[in-house]
Amino acid sequence: MNRLSERVEKIFSQMVEWRRRFHMEPELSFREERTPARVAEILREWGIDVRTGVGGRGVVGTLTGGRPGKTVALRADMDALPIQDEKSCEYRSRVPGVMHACGHDGHMAVLLGVARLFSEMREEIPGRVRFLFQHAEEVIPGGARQMIEDGALEGVDAVYGVHLWTPLPVGVVGIKAGPLMAAADFFQIDVFGKGGHGGLPHESVDAIVIASHLILHLQTLISRQVDPLKSAVISVGTIQGGQGFNVIAERCTLTGTVRTFDPVLRDELHRRIREIAEKTCSLYGATCRVEYQWGYPAVINDTVEAHRMAGVARRIVGDDRVWEIQPVMAAEDFAYYLGKVPGAFCFVGAGNPEKNCDFPHHHPRFDFDERAMKVAAQLLLSSALTYLRDEGRREKADEPAS
Repeated sequence: MNRLSERVEKIFSQMVEWRRRFHMEPELSFREERTPARVAEILREWGIDVRTGVGGRGVVGTLTGGRPGKTVALRADMDALPIQDEKSCEYRSRVPGVMHACGHDGHMAVLLGVARLFSEMREEIPGRVRFLFQHAEEVIPGGARQMIEDGALEGVDAVYGVHLWTPLPVGVVGIKAGPLMAAADFFQIDVFGKGGHGGLPHESVDAIVIASHLILHLQTLISRQVDPLKSAVISVGTIQGGQGFNVIAERCTLTGTVRTFDPVLRDELHRRIREIAEKTCSLYGATCRVEYQWGYPAVINDTVEAHRMAGVARRIVGDDRVWEIQPVMAAEDFAYYLGKVPGAFCFVGAGNPEKNCDFPHHHPRFDFDERAMKVAAQLLLSSALTYLRDEGRREKADEPAS
């Protein structure tokens, strides 16, 4: 582990340079052009097999080790967000209204560093390492499913990923087996009433009043109809209706999100939201249209691989700096990879108030402590190597005696 730590330390300045360049030149989901081209160019410099345009905009690099063995995949995301960068620093985004406000620039820099180090120790590797640089993580549908459909996981036996995470202090790793991040779905409900004069409500069907009742009814799904030992969230994010202060609205539109971990509960909430919308509107003499979009499934870590990754983390940062965290209601399309092969995803602490690295993700002043990239790189390197070596020893032990 010390040898890997020294190798990461030697290329840390290069990772910082990559990260800052990506940060200055962000690209939105499904519009990634310069970013994947740059990633592919760097990977090819180290003799790594590269496929571009995977699933649309993704890049997949494959490195074959000097000895036979399993295949492990490591993933980084590449897209930025439609947010104006309000930081004051030399690497501030140069693209108006677009910035890396979630750490994807760091994820790319980390995985490039890991790829470089693996290329330098190619002959020591028992198996193959696949580097997944994924487009469009920030939108639904994301790029993960597209890349999988285009063969990104073919032949892969395990997959790992990390997320630089400012809610945790730098030097801490947060992980748990089982559900880690929520499934995220989207709904839009259009309420259709009957417009009229604000002074003559009895001649109208007020879509805004009906929508208000609907919002309250939706909240009782969580407070009174979901097992309190199970986690779920329904949040109405927008309500839009009406054209004037003295006009009763004929139409009102609600949009919101549903977050769950349990797939059975996820299906049930979908059914009940539609049912409550229709019956609430009917009660008040209105009609409605419900559109429901299934988003990312929940990120559910494989128990064996989560324990393996946690064990690796303890050797890197120490037992007291590896925290078993509570599940997070944010979503991640890394879930699609875990739905195909065993693996684990974890949070690498990147918060530091002394460096103004304590703003939440997706904030205009978001930044992270770049030292977190050293922990993330060691974690991906060591998790992949540990898996390949452990599985290699297991296969050898299972061979029949001659």
